[in-house]
Amino acid sequence: MKRVMLFLATNIAVVLVLGVVLSLFGVGRILDEQGVGIDVTSLLIFAALFGMGGSFVSLAMSKWTAKRMMGARVITSPRSETEAWLFETVRRQSEQAGIGMPEVAVFDSPEPNAFATGMQRDSALVAVSTGLLRLMNREEVEAVLGHEISHVANGDMVTLALIQGVLNTFVIAASRVIGHLVDRLVLKNERDHGPAAYITSIVAQLVFGLLASIVVFYFSRRREFRADAGSARICGREPMIAALEKLRRSSDRAALPDQMAAFGISGKGAGGIRRLFMTHPPLEERIEALRRTL
Repeated sequence: MKRVMLFLATNIAVVLVLGVVLSLFGVGRILDEQGVGIDVTSLLIFAALFGMGGSFVSLAMSKWTAKRMMGARVITSPRSETEAWLFETVRRQSEQAGIGMPEVAVFDSPEPNAFATGMQRDSALVAVSTGLLRLMNREEVEAVLGHEISHVANGDMVTLALIQGVLNTFVIAASRVIGHLVDRLVLKNERDHGPAAYITSIVAQLVFGLLASIVVFYFSRRREFRADAGSARICGREPMIAALEKLRRSSDRAALPDQMAAFGISGKGAGGIRRLFMTHPPLEERIEALRRTL
């Protein structure tokens, strides 16, 4: 429940901020002054502010949200030898990758997982679960950390936010055009918009949003292969393969909430059409890719 409330609070905050911005720009409707045709400029500003703006505001808040959603504790003064080793490993790997030192955190979860997030390459957050530290030896944990550091070095969070923002903009604009056309061509309204236009826009936004998510998930899966390869370059191929093998054999895996799933080290497998909505490729494919290409 705490995670759900935090997620809802974050999205409400984003909507409120963007609502204020829209008011300042005087963009409150997408029809022209006569209330007949679409004001394309207003529509594009509206769609871009909510689409791109929403995506990047969420990214800007991602570290704050992740810490509270996952209950992650940032290591400032290591409390144990393990925490000191974890902090030092991230410091060393970030130097190798040419990025600033991320915040290092641990979150309490029996499932083995890890994630990285943040808006800037030089100010990211890398977190691992207590379950991961228990399951894996240090070489394997280093490989997982290398995977997350590679995500940061590759700018994956920003890239994914940009892709999401562009698609959001398209979805918002296209759905309102569909609603407008239904109102004018089907219902024959000549001025303003009736309830049916808004209902149609909502339905179209849901459908287009579902299709857009397939594109986002595709890029999310591709970046996992790149991060695996990046970890192999930092820590060696075999430790990364061993870490993925342990994740594959683990009975409970990928227990990150849906809002954080794309940033984790592993994800739930799926077949058929469900594969289109996977944030991560199957672990078997990732292991085979490492064995084949390196």
